Amino acid sequence: MAHISAGVATSHVPLIGVGIDQGKQEEPYFKPIFAGYEWTKAWIKKPENKPDVVILVFNDHASAFGQDLIPTFAIGCGEEFQPADEGWGPRPVPVVKNHPDFAWHIAQSLIIDEFDMTIINEMPVDHGLTVPLSAMFGEPDAWPALVVPIMVNVVTYPIPSGDRCFRLGQAIARAVESFPEELNVQIWGTGGMSHQLQGPRAGLINAEWDQKFLDDLTGDPDRLRQVQHIEYLRETGSEGIELVMWLVMLGALTNPKELHRHYHVPASNTALGHIVLENRS
Repeated sequence: MAHISAGVATSHVPLIGVGIDQGKQEEPYFKPIFAGYEWTKAWIKKPENKPDVVILVFNDHASAFGQDLIPTFAIGCGEEFQPADEGWGPRPVPVVKNHPDFAWHIAQSLIIDEFDMTIINEMPVDHGLTVPLSAMFGEPDAWPALVVPIMVNVVTYPIPSGDRCFRLGQAIARAVESFPEELNVQIWGTGGMSHQLQGPRAGLINAEWDQKFLDDLTGDPDRLRQVQHIEYLRETGSEGIELVMWLVMLGALTNPKELHRHYHVPASNTALGHIVLENRS
């Protein structure tokens, strides 16, 4: 039977991908950014921690979806997904390989569980998905895990609430547990932390709020479920709303234990956060 062994969350700042793709990891600006991922890169290589499948929760940045089609929740069920061209050519990273049978099982389970998922078979995947893979796995010839992509709309309002995202995570956990194949599954939440990219508050970073959010992933998850959109906007900037995707990851875990944390400011005018949680179900 499939089981979720861990949850991983990370910012998906495009600069991380730039640093890796251009070999800048040892440069003074980039070195503290990447230092926080070294623990995870070593941890995830150990046989007992290496996932067979990663359920990767991300948001599209107008690469696959535009104003003509805005799914609230979507799941990729195709065989593979090509890196997107975000205006300067696709990143030089491997094609993302899916586990279609597992993805279709999750889709069916979620829909029966009253989550109306949009099923996607063809979808270019942008930095929201490929940067976390690079941060955790480095530069392999092929990604060492299959990836089931789950896309959450955090770009165009209305955006799902944190509680709704948490409950989606709970439903994903039920779907995983009902899949008969033996699989070591990790669920990753991406995006955030506090940042605003435009307007009078461009460059906003709220380190105190971010650290409290990281604390409460294990200390007070019920509080995080109730954080309203207006608080994310006020305290973390217009793009800080991406943190609701971390709550999908959190909802899929039972009694999580923090194994590793990384927080760095700034990374391209963004607060960069990363955490690894053991699932103690």
